[in-house]
Amino acid sequence: MTDAATSSALASPALFANVATPAEAERHFAARLAYETDVSDVAVALREEPGAFVLVDTRSEASWQQGRVPGAVHLPTRRIAAEAAALPAGIPVVVYCWGPGCNGAQRAALEFARLGHPVKEMLGGFEYWVREGFAFETDEGRRVRPADPLTNVTAGRELDGDPAAPGAIACAC
Repeated sequence: MTDAATSSALASPALFANVATPAEAERHFAARLAYETDVSDVAVALREEPGAFVLVDTRSEASWQQGRVPGAVHLPTRRIAAEAAALPAGIPVVVYCWGPGCNGAQRAALEFARLGHPVKEMLGGFEYWVREGFAFETDEGRRVRPADPLTNVTAGRELDGDPAAPGAIACAC
């Protein structure tokens, strides 16, 4: 940004009436990265680091039946305190719920943290897993829906012949 553009943006009373210092912003965003991940990063980690963490679907039984991320463990939020002992002590956990309009994954992450697990929330949840074109499972088998071009920069392109291949990572950030 040019100095003139910076001055103009900082002069906007509505946008920058209350703004963090760069040092405060650095702490804030570093902290968010410590607590959150996205579906593309989870897809890569599942492919490249199998067994390094447990992916936990915290949704209801009905939601689980509609579809889930391959390899996820089903442990609804309300059962975590009672049943999380089945997971190896201290293993890192990534939790997800339905989507960005649901705070079930945050409640689940809190429970896992209380139980001593390193934990992250998968932002976007199952909704964005499907919207970005990653394969999901149902009781009838594996399924893939076309990627939403508004969420997946690779939508419409096949990578390695399979648009939902683990190499078809959506986020180009």
